[in-house]
Amino acid sequence: MKPRIMYIECKPDALAGPARIGRVTFSNSGKTLHYGGKQIQSLKGNGYKANYFNIETNVEYWISGCKKKGDDTLYPGVIEIDDDVREEYWAEIRGLPECVSKTSFRSEGKYSKRQPK
Repeated sequence: MKPRIMYIECKPDALAGPARIGRVTFSNSGKTLHYGGKQIQSLKGNGYKANYFNIETNVEYWISGCKKKGDDTLYPGVIEIDDDVREEYWAEIRGLPECVSKTSFRSEGKYSKRQPK
């Protein structure tokens, strides 16, 4: 499978953890993801607010496609962007080429207390 830029949130002990935007590669079967030297497999629907786990450490992750609006986190938080994907992320996924120098941003999160417009 073709490598893909994705949202990756490590959830070692909580509902929220360190979050990144990075390039993920897939095994030939598509069942194992590779990111940052880690092998990560699907929880097959058995996780709580997590959908993958590190096969060496059992640490859980939430991994998904990046959202155009940048609200990838469940709760408000900061998302770091890997240097090798920063330009492509800002220009092609977010449609904000003027932001390519930004290495992180604050996500409002899915469960923020935003007021309806």
